[in-house]
Amino acid sequence: MINYHYEGKFHLEDSNKYTSWIKNILESENAQLGELSYIFCTDEYLIELNQKYLKHNSYTDIITFDYSEKDIISGEIYISVDRVRENALHFNEEFNKELQRVMAHGVLHLLGYKDKTEKEREKMRTKENEKIKMFHVKQ
Repeated sequence: MINYHYEGKFHLEDSNKYTSWIKNILESENAQLGELSYIFCTDEYLIELNQKYLKHNSYTDIITFDYSEKDIISGEIYISVDRVRENALHFNEEFNKELQRVMAHGVLHLLGYKDKTEKEREKMRTKENEKIKMFHVKQ
């Protein structure tokens, strides 16, 4: 099950398409869907979580809480829509594509992909691009 929650004015257009896409990502990685929640929020909402749970005092575009067990993927993925908009402008990218990148990024973390080292970041970026292409395949 995939749930979408909104802490602010933003709402996904055609959430069914996003749900199908996320399920396809998991299937492509031989993982099963448990329960995923995407929470779309503001910078202020996400920085409070960042400070409280991770002890970081900085803005971020995503925080992922992993509740997966073996190959059954479950978790909460918090996304700052403010950061996604700013990053899209900074990287001269469409908002929706940047949103897809961040949404895929969260799922990839739940699948075990990391991004602490340069090598891990390169692998993560390759996987993100691969998964974004899947969004545009007819669902």
